[in-house]
Amino acid sequence: MNVFATPHLRNVALVGHGHAGKTSLVAALLYTTGATPRLGKVADGTTITDFDEVAIAHQLSTHSSVAHGVWRNHKLNLLDTPGATAFLPDSRLALRAAETALIVLDAHNGVEIGTETVCQYAAEFNLPCFVFINKLDKEQTDIDTSLQALAEQCDLRPTLFQLPIGTEKQFRGVVDVVHQRAFLYQTDGSGAFVEADVPATLRDAVAKAREVLIERVAETNDQLLEAFFEQGTLTDEQLLAALPAAIQAQALTPVFLGSATLNIGVAQLLDALVDLAPDPAHVGGWLGTSPLDADLVSPRHVTDDEPFAGYVFKTLDEQFNRISLCKVVSGVVRPDTLVANGGRGTLEKLAALHAPQGRQLDKIAEAHAGDIIALTKLKDTHTGDTLCDKTAPVRFAPVSLPEPAIAFAIEPKSRADEDRLSGAILRLIEQDGTLRYARDHQTKEFILSGVNQQHIELTVERLKVRYGVEVALHAPKVPYLETFKGRAEVHARHKKQTGGRGQFGDCKCVFEALPHGAGFKFVDKIVGGVIPQQFRPAVEKGIVEAAEHGALAGYPVVDFQVELVDGSYHTVDSDELSFKLAGRKAFRAAMEKVKLVLLEPIMHAVVSVPNEMAGDAMSDLSTRRGRILGITAKGNKQVIEAHVPLGEMLSYATALNSLTSGRGSYTMRFAHYDEAPSQVVQRVVAEAQASGRVKALEEV
Repeated sequence: MNVFATPHLRNVALVGHGHAGKTSLVAALLYTTGATPRLGKVADGTTITDFDEVAIAHQLSTHSSVAHGVWRNHKLNLLDTPGATAFLPDSRLALRAAETALIVLDAHNGVEIGTETVCQYAAEFNLPCFVFINKLDKEQTDIDTSLQALAEQCDLRPTLFQLPIGTEKQFRGVVDVVHQRAFLYQTDGSGAFVEADVPATLRDAVAKAREVLIERVAETNDQLLEAFFEQGTLTDEQLLAALPAAIQAQALTPVFLGSATLNIGVAQLLDALVDLAPDPAHVGGWLGTSPLDADLVSPRHVTDDEPFAGYVFKTLDEQFNRISLCKVVSGVVRPDTLVANGGRGTLEKLAALHAPQGRQLDKIAEAHAGDIIALTKLKDTHTGDTLCDKTAPVRFAPVSLPEPAIAFAIEPKSRADEDRLSGAILRLIEQDGTLRYARDHQTKEFILSGVNQQHIELTVERLKVRYGVEVALHAPKVPYLETFKGRAEVHARHKKQTGGRGQFGDCKCVFEALPHGAGFKFVDKIVGGVIPQQFRPAVEKGIVEAAEHGALAGYPVVDFQVELVDGSYHTVDSDELSFKLAGRKAFRAAMEKVKLVLLEPIMHAVVSVPNEMAGDAMSDLSTRRGRILGITAKGNKQVIEAHVPLGEMLSYATALNSLTSGRGSYTMRFAHYDEAPSQVVQRVVAEAQASGRVKALEEV
């Protein structure tokens, strides 16, 4: 395909709440530009950007993908992003590679929680926003409510650039407020339309909308404001010349109308993106650092005149081919180029360059600054990495993603599944940076963590569909610990005689509790060689092994000290094993004398909820035995910090979603261990006894 220079590039990320119609709009944009021969439909699984088997089955985008179309000699890279809460963080990655955020709204549902979230993402990257109010052919549409919510909940200045012709089933087209022309569409999805004068019934509304638009544009510039006061308006030339700068300065947010499935309003949206959206060079530079010195700033400007630098913002795993989606930040890149990985210090050979078209890859001869390309067969480059000229190394900071909020223990269903599980999950993690997979060293379970339950369930489904790995999920075990209070002096002897050489180990130990978090200490106070030096470490080893299974509920015992103060040995029968077994008996005897204590993990939770729901959220945390540490206002949200036992947070993701209608979010990290209350101890001990976790003391 043709190569496009930076001024003729537009990188647009379509973002919004789930089922607002982003994928359908991309399909309509591609069809209108001639990039596809037919209008793809989500229901039929024929869209270019939803090519994943699980996404098609659920009619739900699960990861960002890129497609391109050419309109009026401009290449538009369209980044289709997921809107479901489970996969919404992926839109952050796409926005990093874009210069324009196109927010897609459902005309009936208006601004939803996903809309608020992506607006926050766009603000973080300082991106100008366009809005496309979709599904105006459906029932109970409400443009005014959407505009009000965009202003109040998303902190935007929505400004109508179009008015609808007809409503609901009678929706037939749009009126362009800027050019004051009407566009009447056929409703067969062909995108065919005729241009006409503004209908008489809409002239007053168009005049009013245009007046609001002109006033907002005039406010962006002293000269324009002076002209506005002198003339009472702006000329068409002044308005058209000032619009791109006003949009980029976010003085206003242009709002367009249409129906993606009927392909109404799509051609006018394409014109607006070409005429009004910024090209990559207009966003300024990317702030990079030296790979050798993170404090040394190394900015790169989006121009062909600087050395090549590219940012890998997304990785796709297509079974036999790993695809790295890369934003060319600066310079010109060509095939068969040897480049450096700025963060890892390795070299990569770039083979062919491709323009991504969903799953399809179109070869290109070169790519200019600002373009988005697909690279294959990279050996050691991952999402968030920087590729650059070897002679001008640079590193761009990767996009931060939220930490997982929910975890499940994952168990393969067969030995064959077990053999393939780790490799398959690692490939999924390469594509999805919000997944985590690790083995809990204490509970011995493999833990899969993600954004919410839907995220985990669809990941498990993808494991089965794509990699043929079947697993079962269940709630993870809480990694309790045990300790004790007080002090105990014990004398333990292991003696066994069965004919021939026997076993003999004898030790006297003092067990004493230590403060929380102190760990385990072993103090050798033997004097005079009553126990030979080579046998003393075996006593410690026996105690440590026995402490892995506590006497209360079978959990590891921590935070105690053991002093080895006396003992005896036999010149023939004593050996390391005998003294290790004596150490075990010493531990068992001590646990019978001290007061046992169960420790539960306490998490530091950070919960973000709308202002009006803060009271309910704090009350809910209190019922979970949470201790509120503080609450901070952040925009229209309240951020609550609390210490809460992990055992009370296993179902919190579902509860918070229900409590806030999906508008709340939270993260948590381990804080410390603390004593569990008596009712928790009783329950945990009962469960341990029922499951056989607690070993009889004589078996320890």
